[in-house]
Amino acid sequence: MDMQKPYRFILSGGGTGGHIFPALAIADEIKKQLPNAEILFVGAEGKMEMQKVPEAGYKIFGLPIAGIQRSLTLKNLSFPFKLLNSLRQAKKIVKNFKPDAVIGVGGYASGPTLRAASNLGIPCLLQEQNSYAGLTNKWLKKKVKQICVAYEGMDKYFPASKLNLTGNPIRKNLLDLPDRSKAMKSFDLDESKKTILVLGGSLGARTINESIAQNLDILEKEDCQVLWQTGKLYHNEMLTRFENADKKQLKVLEFIKNMDEAYAAADIIITRAGALSVSELQVVGKPVIFVPSPNVAEDHQTKNAQALTQEDAALMVTDAQAVKELLPKAFELLKDTEKQKQLSENIKKMAKPKATENIVSIIFKMIE
Repeated sequence: MDMQKPYRFILSGGGTGGHIFPALAIADEIKKQLPNAEILFVGAEGKMEMQKVPEAGYKIFGLPIAGIQRSLTLKNLSFPFKLLNSLRQAKKIVKNFKPDAVIGVGGYASGPTLRAASNLGIPCLLQEQNSYAGLTNKWLKKKVKQICVAYEGMDKYFPASKLNLTGNPIRKNLLDLPDRSKAMKSFDLDESKKTILVLGGSLGARTINESIAQNLDILEKEDCQVLWQTGKLYHNEMLTRFENADKKQLKVLEFIKNMDEAYAAADIIITRAGALSVSELQVVGKPVIFVPSPNVAEDHQTKNAQALTQEDAALMVTDAQAVKELLPKAFELLKDTEKQKQLSENIKKMAKPKATENIVSIIFKMIE
């Protein structure tokens, strides 16, 4: 490739952090290797990417696309019009921008964008984060040149000849965690105590929060501390419910920005099983208990977690059992250093820390 040539790339998709983050990681890696590259994002109006992408310093264009509701609603009646309108606009964007390649990361906007680009003969690549294929990506599989995935066995959704097992892009600062004592100070935690990190996602996970809230009496008897991200939706409620709890034992935060320090402080981690969390935790290599969210398409979080539990690389508690079983299981694991070591070694074996670089090299090969 001519490193001086101003290559042009469109990245499309979004809707959730799980789609936006990989797209930004890919864009940053392209810029690192080709400083002259021009990058444009195409997202969906009113979705999270319209705020997150400009914050990261990239231009974004929003399509009027929306998803199909699973139940029959009036919104579904407007779907065909929004889709046609989005396809028209996507075609215009692609024709005007003239990209060398288009990368889709899943989410509503990537459908029309990759469809338009492939119809115009522009090489396209799909990046599928999950252990199952989303609707948009299934719709695009015949149109794209390459597909990058994070799980084995994806040939049941995609043509095997296009598949590359690269893993998911993860945040760069997780590749090299800060030291434990610095991390402990950062959260005002006691260095001599075992620490459980509890993550309910940026909005929060009702079940995970209730599993702690309803078992405070058991927690108080244990000699450990909990660093807890409640998420935006539950933070005030949880603070009120814990005003009498031991503030030294329980650190209740709405959102943890310095996730590298949180991971460094943790002895064990309790979390949902979104694809990106799973990929990050494989690199971090700490013992994990997954509580998969049941409210997601095709129950894919359970499948994500099972890919690890069957390799003895993590533990899992179902959402329905969590209030009763999660904390007892966590305390049992905290006391079993042998089990911790085993989980830690096995989860590290599954890590793909070079995912972003590998995806970008496949994009470059595609346009050579």
